[in-house]
Amino acid sequence: MEFRDYYKILEVPRDASQDDIRKAYRKLARKYHPDVSKEPDAEKRMRDVNEANDVLRDAEKRAEYDALAAGVSAGHGKAPPPGWDRDFEFSGAGGGAGDGDFNDFLNGMFKQAARKRQGFAAGQAGAHAGGHPGQGFAGGQGSQTFKMRGEDHHADIEITLEDSFSGVTRELSLRSVQLDEQGRPYMGTRTLSVKIPTGVKEGQMIRLAGQGMPGEGGGESGDLFLTVRFAAHTVYKADGRDLSMHLPITPWEAALGGPVNAPTMQGEVEVNIPAGTKQGGKLRLRGKGLPGDPAGDLYLILDIVWPPADNDATRAAYQQLASAAPFNPRRHLGV
Repeated sequence: MEFRDYYKILEVPRDASQDDIRKAYRKLARKYHPDVSKEPDAEKRMRDVNEANDVLRDAEKRAEYDALAAGVSAGHGKAPPPGWDRDFEFSGAGGGAGDGDFNDFLNGMFKQAARKRQGFAAGQAGAHAGGHPGQGFAGGQGSQTFKMRGEDHHADIEITLEDSFSGVTRELSLRSVQLDEQGRPYMGTRTLSVKIPTGVKEGQMIRLAGQGMPGEGGGESGDLFLTVRFAAHTVYKADGRDLSMHLPITPWEAALGGPVNAPTMQGEVEVNIPAGTKQGGKLRLRGKGLPGDPAGDLYLILDIVWPPADNDATRAAYQQLASAAPFNPRRHLGV
């Protein structure tokens, strides 16, 4: 999905003043308003202009947009690179935003901040009317407490396979839209201590009760849900609690069979290679994956690696093998 550069849409530089933005909007509105425009894509262009103006005309929204979009420039105007949202908290249901819904996330974030400001304003209205902050009027029945539970937040957390295998406590820094005492949104950072359970799987959620958005009027805070992602590993690949890895073996180990050593998350083990093993053959080591009930398995994918003929002794050995074991592997192709 194309990343929407609001400055480009309004045809203003990134350091444009608020007055410049107002002037640019009026100019483009006269050009693309469907009631007067002759442009074939006027309706779509007007929607884009309205969306860009809604964000950039508001100093708070503009600051949040600039903070989020700062890393997108490396994508040359396209959707941000994978992992751009890893350190962000997202409100509402579901996990973090993917590359394709970056703009939907921005719009949702601004709507969330607006709702919070409205709730704060309602509380202040109650205070000015003779009540206390957090109170408002309810249909002729006097004031009543304005109370609302805070929204749940979601974020991704990247851990290593070793973290899952052993279980650790990690310090996690997250960026999110927060509210000051006047209910104004700003982009803040907070650090949490997160306990990673032993055997946690990729895609599994860790719930931190009360660590979401604070409630209003004494309402309870929402929760923070962390979706686990595994960092790429140099040896293993995870599928649930099962692990797989490529184990190199020699041609004679594949042909003759016999014991070889293989690494596991629990340490080195000896495995037996069946005689006549073919390239890509698999061995299953039960219980050698990530811990759990039951524990996952480890699958060894066997790769036959031939030594290079880069010296006289090796070349002689290959020539001797060619003489001792003549066969045509292309016979089934008729050649």
